[in-house]
Amino acid sequence: MHVALAALFYFAILTLWAPAYWPVTVFQAGVFILAVLSVWQERPRFTYPLFPFLFAVLWGLLQWGARQTAYAFDTQGAIVRWATFLAVFLVGFHLFQDARMRSWFRAAMLVFASIVAVLAIVQTFTGGDKVFWLFPTPYTGIMGPILSHNHFAAFVEVVLPIAVYEAIRRERAGLLYASMAAVLYASVITSTSRAGLVLATAEILMTIALMWRRGYAGGKIGISFAKMTGLFFAFTLIVGWDRIWARLIAPDPMFVRREFAASTLQMIAAHPWMGVGLGAWPTVYPQFAVIDIGLFANQAHSDWLQWTAEGGLLFGVVMASLFVWCLRPAFRSIWGLGAVAVLLHACVDYPFSRPALGAWPVLIIAMLAGREGRKDSQGRRRGAG
Repeated sequence: MHVALAALFYFAILTLWAPAYWPVTVFQAGVFILAVLSVWQERPRFTYPLFPFLFAVLWGLLQWGARQTAYAFDTQGAIVRWATFLAVFLVGFHLFQDARMRSWFRAAMLVFASIVAVLAIVQTFTGGDKVFWLFPTPYTGIMGPILSHNHFAAFVEVVLPIAVYEAIRRERAGLLYASMAAVLYASVITSTSRAGLVLATAEILMTIALMWRRGYAGGKIGISFAKMTGLFFAFTLIVGWDRIWARLIAPDPMFVRREFAASTLQMIAAHPWMGVGLGAWPTVYPQFAVIDIGLFANQAHSDWLQWTAEGGLLFGVVMASLFVWCLRPAFRSIWGLGAVAVLLHACVDYPFSRPALGAWPVLIIAMLAGREGRKDSQGRRRGAG
């Protein structure tokens, strides 16, 4: 089952650029089948992250059934998207109560993400705006199979702490993991995502600090830090700072996002209890628009504000409780910091709008829940891996 789950996640990212909806359908159908098999094999035990995901699905069904949505069709799509996240969590929680399975899957995620990062860097400097050098798109600044530079940065944020964690923890393969971390960080620089750069840098520094506190002190962490610093410097020189620096010194980095946020806050004030309906933000936005950008506004550019506008204040609080729950296990595990980073990134972007992308941090949350669960077969606490 773990191999099938990994294959589905690889497929979902590699086809994220496709304008057709069939790749999403394949990913969702596969995840739902695995979730059914997981529940069939073992009745799921309650763990807190299960509640927010289940609540989101049930709340959407309530809005749809009670006709408390501005656009029923988009609410149906949102229900399926939240059901996908719920299914991913169920499958992950079923698998990741085994420490060895968590370790295997983290390695699988890291290797795949590193390959995608290399592909994205090379493609940026040689392939223009064609995915895999073959498929033209109407978008600019694409990163490998991911059309949005912010979405690509969120994808990297999920796995970057894993690379730094393993680079410090492992002696024999430390250089390999340090190289992966450097490539991942360089790809974020290449993407020119400002939030991504800030969060990726914070992840690296926080991981090193926590590893130092955990006891990986003295010469070992010093050597690992020296290796990573050298590799980060080398890869940064290769990809260059000029493109990201131009964005960092932009005069108004919150342009459009600020106006969307103001409109969304008005939307929340007008519909505080039931919201406008999951997925219905684009339909309702024109009523509250304070700026005309000349384009269709499909997202609020803040998942947190959009969740609250679409689901109401209670929905926003329940989602916030998921973030609060993640903090302790993420800092205890260290490698789980990626889930926290993406949830923070969602304050200024919308990584959870795409099932294939949002499922990656959900998978890390499932690992954290499994880590906090029962004892593994060797009799050790699941917090060991």
